[in-house]
Amino acid sequence: MAARVLVAAMALPLRFVREYVRASDLAVAAAVLFACSAARSRLTSRRGAPMLWPVVGVLPALFAHLGDVYDWGAAALARSGGTFPYRGAWGGGSSGVITSVPANVEHVLKTNFANYPKGPYYRERFAELLGAGIFNADGEAWRAQRSAAAAEMHSARFLEFSAGTVRRLVDGGLVPLLDALSRRREGGGAVAVDLQDVLLRFAFDNICAAALGVDPGCLAEGLPDVPFARAFERATELSLARFVTPPFVWKAKRRLRVGGERELAEAARAVRDFAGRTVADRRAELREAGTLAGRCDLLSRLMTASPPPPDAAPEGYSDEFLRDICVSFILAGRDTSSVALTWFFWLLASHPDVESRVLDDVARAAGGGRTATTMDYLHAALTESMRLYPPVPADFKEALEDDVLPDGTAVRARQRVIYFTYAMGRDKASWGPDCLEFRPERWLNKSGAFAGGAESPFKYVVFNAGPRLCVGKRFAYTQMKTVAAAVLARFRVEVVPGQEVKPKLNTTLYMKNGLMVRFASREQRHELRHHVPAAGED
Repeated sequence: MAARVLVAAMALPLRFVREYVRASDLAVAAAVLFACSAARSRLTSRRGAPMLWPVVGVLPALFAHLGDVYDWGAAALARSGGTFPYRGAWGGGSSGVITSVPANVEHVLKTNFANYPKGPYYRERFAELLGAGIFNADGEAWRAQRSAAAAEMHSARFLEFSAGTVRRLVDGGLVPLLDALSRRREGGGAVAVDLQDVLLRFAFDNICAAALGVDPGCLAEGLPDVPFARAFERATELSLARFVTPPFVWKAKRRLRVGGERELAEAARAVRDFAGRTVADRRAELREAGTLAGRCDLLSRLMTASPPPPDAAPEGYSDEFLRDICVSFILAGRDTSSVALTWFFWLLASHPDVESRVLDDVARAAGGGRTATTMDYLHAALTESMRLYPPVPADFKEALEDDVLPDGTAVRARQRVIYFTYAMGRDKASWGPDCLEFRPERWLNKSGAFAGGAESPFKYVVFNAGPRLCVGKRFAYTQMKTVAAAVLARFRVEVVPGQEVKPKLNTTLYMKNGLMVRFASREQRHELRHHVPAAGED
């Protein structure tokens, strides 16, 4: 009886709509509602901030500026006072604020650190590739890995070993490759090569040697295709695609194992299987020989850590723990320093005065018997390059509870705070009216020594800041300074004219089209008369 009454009650309004309401009426009503909602959003939004449209949020503005999204975002932040809210499409679950205010960044990364973990939004998108690795972990899992990694990577033995791996790969792989390229001729000149690809290959070989103690051979003659490197690159790209794909789409594809999600699962499995086999082989070597005394890579040092960690099994860290932390370090070490060096060489090509001072710095270090760690001008030039072109242009944290940022911006629980590193490096309030100029001198004191330590780490967050400050910062500078000194002392890096150089929309600031260059043997290189120093070399 009750069911029949309910059906009858519903039938009357449905009949009314069918007889008296036309589709055009509904369309007009929807358009008016949309316009009113848009007007309200415009009137209540922060001055200078991008428009947040009904239903689609900030997406129209993003799509309109896909070709220059980083500069557009920096300009929008400058107009809006350094912070503005954002919202994605309905159903996407993405909302929060974007900021370039150093005080806000310090609040998130240090002052109220406990309220801003990576969060599930980030973790689930990298789950297949990184597992519970350090860059995908929060809480106690992150603290345990951070403590273990810092203890080993800051040890004297690992620092000596990692500096040695860079020198060997530069002298035995990179320099011979560039020398061969400089001698090959194409159309009357030296053959052109994508510098970004060469440096990515170098960085991959280097980080695999430092983290796993293996050589993938990416810099071998002919620049061969390496299955592990290819799988790693593809798994990274497909994991990042999840950040711009609605969750209901990629999660459905993952459940059905179709399209990019099926490819991601296969690529991530190949990466984790390779790392897992390396861990298993090293464990077997340890059982058989009783020691790994001849090995100083991160995996071997963690495997033989003494005393064992409090929560570990009697044999030390689990194989899964070792696999995940090593894969995480390969991800961090492959892209960042290689991308930073690519932008650095490009900037030098258009600033011959800076290149000349860098060459003088390298020559003095070689001729005076000093270590390359004293190449302060080179250090400043690399730091300045990363200010303008940070390897990671933006990062974010997710709020656990409601909060208010120092500039008064409210953040609700589960919202994200995106700190826009690219914009922070181009902020006049932080760097002065010449903030867009490439001027390494801003990092030197009056005596010419590097004085970057005096700057707040929360306005230069290239290596993150606070408790999550990059544990590989010293390793990265060692690698970059060694490569830059060796290459510039031996070769002129000539950028092929006519190519479009612009950032790629990605979590790492790749050059969208790579960077085609030619290498010419530097005629005056004999004038150095000394071994070109490597960073950290005694």
